[in-house]
Amino acid sequence: MHITLRFTRYFLIISLLIACLLILMTVLLLRGSLPQYDGETVLPQLSAPVFADRDGLGSVTLTGENRLDLAMAMGYIHAQERFFEMDLMRRQAAGELSELFGAAAITHDLKARHFRMRARASAVLNQLPAEQRQLLEVYRIGVNRGISALTIHPFPYLLTQTQPAVWQNEDSILVIFAMFFTLNETNIYRELKLSSMRATLPDSVYQFLTMHAGIWDAPLLDESFELPELPSATDINLQSLDEHLFKDERFITEQTPGSNSFAVSGALANGSAVVANDMHLTLRVPNLWFRSRLIYPSAASAGQLHDITGISLPGVPSIIIGSNRYIAWSFTNSHGDFADWVRINFDGNDKTRYLNSTGWQPIHIIQETIRIRNAPDEILTISETEWGPIMAEDHDKTPLALAWTALRPEAINLKLIELEQVKTAEEAAKIAQLAGIPVQNFIVGDRSGNISWTLAGRIPARSGNFDPQLPADWTSPNTGWNGWLNPEQYPLITNPASHRLWSANSRTVSGNKLELLGNGGYDLGARATQIRNSLFAREQFTVEDMQAIQLDHRALLLSKWYQLLTTTLDSADNTLPWVSVMKAALNDWDGHASSNSIAYRAVRTYRYEVMQTVLNGFAAQIRQYDTSFKLPRLSQAEVIVWQLIEQQPQHLLPATYKNWEDLLFLSAQRIAEQMQKDGGITERNWGEVNAARIRHPLSHKLPAWIARWLDMPADPLPGDHNMPRVQTPDFGASQRSAVTPGKEERGYLDMPGGQSGHPLSPYYGSGHANWVSGKPAPFLPGKPERQMRFVPSNS
Repeated sequence: MHITLRFTRYFLIISLLIACLLILMTVLLLRGSLPQYDGETVLPQLSAPVFADRDGLGSVTLTGENRLDLAMAMGYIHAQERFFEMDLMRRQAAGELSELFGAAAITHDLKARHFRMRARASAVLNQLPAEQRQLLEVYRIGVNRGISALTIHPFPYLLTQTQPAVWQNEDSILVIFAMFFTLNETNIYRELKLSSMRATLPDSVYQFLTMHAGIWDAPLLDESFELPELPSATDINLQSLDEHLFKDERFITEQTPGSNSFAVSGALANGSAVVANDMHLTLRVPNLWFRSRLIYPSAASAGQLHDITGISLPGVPSIIIGSNRYIAWSFTNSHGDFADWVRINFDGNDKTRYLNSTGWQPIHIIQETIRIRNAPDEILTISETEWGPIMAEDHDKTPLALAWTALRPEAINLKLIELEQVKTAEEAAKIAQLAGIPVQNFIVGDRSGNISWTLAGRIPARSGNFDPQLPADWTSPNTGWNGWLNPEQYPLITNPASHRLWSANSRTVSGNKLELLGNGGYDLGARATQIRNSLFAREQFTVEDMQAIQLDHRALLLSKWYQLLTTTLDSADNTLPWVSVMKAALNDWDGHASSNSIAYRAVRTYRYEVMQTVLNGFAAQIRQYDTSFKLPRLSQAEVIVWQLIEQQPQHLLPATYKNWEDLLFLSAQRIAEQMQKDGGITERNWGEVNAARIRHPLSHKLPAWIARWLDMPADPLPGDHNMPRVQTPDFGASQRSAVTPGKEERGYLDMPGGQSGHPLSPYYGSGHANWVSGKPAPFLPGKPERQMRFVPSNS
């Protein structure tokens, strides 16, 4: 017995020692890949020393003698803090994730590789101005010096048992391409579904479902409009359809890459303009952006410094949004239409030829090799036309080639860097219009009080008689894209009489300008309307007032839905158990998407159920011809559904319901049953449903106790779609800022997910608590706590 106890004791002690040794080895390995925060580092190609100061949040201030030296130091720091995330972005765009993750990533790579973005990145480099190529070259040097200076590779490479690949100049272009995919891709494929709708629905039904304008819009350039009339019973009668066509499918998500941006002129802010921005994206650990400040002498004015503060994108040597003491600038995704599908006419006798406006042309066949970790390579054959790669089929099986701005080399450049040195909003708008980025709403203000809005990015100049929302035949002369719009053709607003500007991914223009820009899937204008109305509710503004607008989680859009659900429950049999419980759930309704609100969860769920039920009726009409059809994102879905609820046309009621009251009642019953299954109707509030799920890219592959260490806390979060404080568990404001150029010390800048990508770094998760609580962190970096010094080899 004593021998057994002694053996057990020894076994436990040895097991504990082994566990401690493993933990110690893991910590030592992780510490070997910690970024360098102090001391001196040699970068031989520098022309002069560069200082890198870090404050308590890890915000980096780079001070040097010229912009090229700062780009090299920025590359070094980006690599040490974020190389794995940079690697993911270049591989995501190039279709090379399988080299890291094996066969699990092959589906993504097969799709992405059709775009041949690595080859296109080389074409972009070849046409960039020399000074921009030089900037990428020194950044590349810094990145590779930074990653090679680490004693141990970053921990994701230890987990995946792979090696970091050397950074190339093309990789920075691929990071820009990754943002094109993030901001444009869903809009591109939306047009394929619109084509199926156009082919199978009567014109009145198609126009009704795809209306471009609605009562929630708040465009900057507005013209009067009329809502389309309801389609007649002779055009469509949902009551006559077979019930099996009405599938119970989830309503398409309202989550879309976007942002809020708004500004007031100096007339409303004691002299200088105030610019606010919060860019909505999928959230992760670490955050997409990197808090940065650049200080270097002006080459044009002796004794003066350029001083730029904002956020950079690791992988690219530029400040994305920020302030340079003279101007502050911001972006929101425009959701215009900057891609077209071209119908390809093959030669019936020779499938290697297609027709263009001048005759038969050879298909360009390219083979791409996809490397797969621990598996054989895959060969992908791609067919290219003069318009772009053949990537899809139209509703009638006609092959389609994709024309997209990202596939044209001249649409990509680093001109955005010029914003660092301009002094007026007018100059900034001119630069933005020629910037090589996904087309964005651009709002800028300067220290003299001026404000401007325009579109940033290259916009295709379309010619010929075709609908850019649908696949088209471009074989007729002068049909398709004819270069790019000239800057004077861009919409531009400077110093509006209202002294206010705003954008929030919804329609910003009307009439001819809307035809010029197209509709790539605009957001419903509820968020923009709420921001606009808040701006007009005051006559003077501080940065605190701008933050209050950003954090506004009033659920104005859902007020009518609350009334509708209340009316539906009041007309129901109160002896039904679920009815009385649902009524109790509505007791705490206060018109906000508050984290502690039970009512908000119920009303929101009801809205989605009714909208899904109503819109699936129209999808059922198309499923007669395409059984797998799902509706695309409809910009004015809210307006469409309310027209039907208020007018209650029997012929537009899905056949599975007797009348509209029946649809509304059964929708309420279904959500009650579902909420009961999901933890209870009155037992779970919105914050429990909307708890943060902001994760490290690899945490889902790790044991839960390690994942919890890597991920951010599951904080209950207020906010939702269709209000300024856009928030879901893993989507929302990737940063919040407001700043007055020339008074940056009064501004704020918050980010979720932290600054560093290393879990042992003091800056891992830094600033996240401020973002959750709404307690703003200063826009300018604080007092330096750590300092590195980069020196040339001859120092």
